[in-house]
Amino acid sequence: MTSHDKIVEAIIELDELVALELAEGMLKSGTEPVEILEKCREGMSIVGEKFESGDFFLSEMIMAAEIFNQIMNIVRPHLKITISESSGKIVIGTVEGDVHDIGKNIAIALLEAEGFDIIDLGVDVPPATFVDAIKEHEPDIVGMSSLLTVALETTRQTIEAITKAGLRDQVKIIIGGGRIDAHATDYIKPDASTDNAAHGVRMCIGLMKGEAV
Repeated sequence: MTSHDKIVEAIIELDELVALELAEGMLKSGTEPVEILEKCREGMSIVGEKFESGDFFLSEMIMAAEIFNQIMNIVRPHLKITISESSGKIVIGTVEGDVHDIGKNIAIALLEAEGFDIIDLGVDVPPATFVDAIKEHEPDIVGMSSLLTVALETTRQTIEAITKAGLRDQVKIIIGGGRIDAHATDYIKPDASTDNAAHGVRMCIGLMKGEAV
């Protein structure tokens, strides 16, 4: 088994030490940084599938995301101009009134693994901050995360603020979180919604391709 295959296996098996050692070893042996990231993306994609199918639990997703983030930190300084073309730009944040960031951070790790450029606004983000971020960064997609039921109203208000600012037609909006269901989606009216991070990544890929999601 090659190092390329081993790093995929290490991520799937949540073997942090081995995954980091392999990433460092591949860099030292002359493997292009983008090749390492491609294999990590492959591993994270499989982890996402396992999470969605119920084979992995949230804790395992968090661990895989942490491993991926550490590998990114190792590889990022070596990327220079070898990184592949961006899949798109996403502004993402947990809406005002909610400080939960686990789901957001998992989504960010998975999105980065798919080649998206991410602007993370953090947690408890007011509508005006989302509006300002759209003006500044001109993203393709805006992601809004929440866990609390009370934050659903803030999510709706944030989309209203984006609309009032004349920016609604410039971005696709996806909302995610444990309280997101058909009723919440109908109330908030985003372009896409999900309660599963891995599913959300596939939706973002679809939105970039102009597909119905």
